[in-house]
Amino acid sequence: MTAMLGMYDIPQLAGANDKFWEAIRKELGEGPELLDRRRDLWEIWRDPDLVFAQTCGMPFRTTLHGYVSLVGTPDYNLPGCAPGYYNSVIIARADSIGQTLTDFAGQRFAYNEPISQSGWAAPMTHAARSGTTFRHFVQTGGHKESAIAVAVGRADTAAIDALTWALIIQYESWAEALREVERTTPTPGLPYITSKTRNTAQIFEGVQCAIAALSDADRETLHLRGLVKIAEQAYLDVPTPPPPS
Repeated sequence: MTAMLGMYDIPQLAGANDKFWEAIRKELGEGPELLDRRRDLWEIWRDPDLVFAQTCGMPFRTTLHGYVSLVGTPDYNLPGCAPGYYNSVIIARADSIGQTLTDFAGQRFAYNEPISQSGWAAPMTHAARSGTTFRHFVQTGGHKESAIAVAVGRADTAAIDALTWALIIQYESWAEALREVERTTPTPGLPYITSKTRNTAQIFEGVQCAIAALSDADRETLHLRGLVKIAEQAYLDVPTPPPPS
C-alpha cells in the first residue's frame, strides 16, 4: 500500500505531514506506516494499491481522472479564493519596473513543469486573456526553483502556486528579492486521490476526522483549514493550454 503527501512536503512541514498521515491511517484502519518520499510522483499516483495521495489539478484532469478516484480537496484558506480553491502568484524581482504581467511581455518566463496547473496552465491562460506572450521559457522542475530563477536573474517572471509562495515568504530569506505582481483566477486546488478500488466517502470522512485531530500548531504549520468536496467536472472544465514550443 502507498500513501504520499509530497506536494507541499518541504523540510519545515515534514514532521506535521507525518502526524497528519498517522492520524489518517488511524482513522482508516489501514495504510503504510510511512509516507512514500522516494518514488516518482507518477508511479505513486498510478499505483493500483494507492491508499491516499495528493496530486495537481492538471495531471488529474489530463491523465489521472480515469485511473484514480477523487477524495476531496484541502482548504488552505488562501486570500481571494473560495474554500478548496487556489491560484498562482505572478512574481518578479523586487527591483523590476513592471507593474502588471503585460509589462513583462517579450521577457523570460520560468515555469516548473508543463503539466503543472499553477506553474504553467493558470499563468498561460491568464496571459492569453491580455495577449501577453514571452520571448523565452525557462523550465526549472519546481516552484521554489522557479522563484530562485527569478531572484538570481535567470528569468524575469514566474508563477508560483499561492501556498508555495506563502511558504517561501515564511521560510526563505531570499524571498526579499522578489515581489508579487498579480494573481490568476482561482481554480480547484490540489486534490486528494485514491485508487479506484477504495471507498472515497469513507476516506473523506477519515481525513476530516484526522484534520480535526491534529494539534492547532500542526494545522497552522500545514496551513490546513479543512476538507471540501469539489465536483470532478470542476477540475475537468479548467482550460489546458498547449505546452511550450
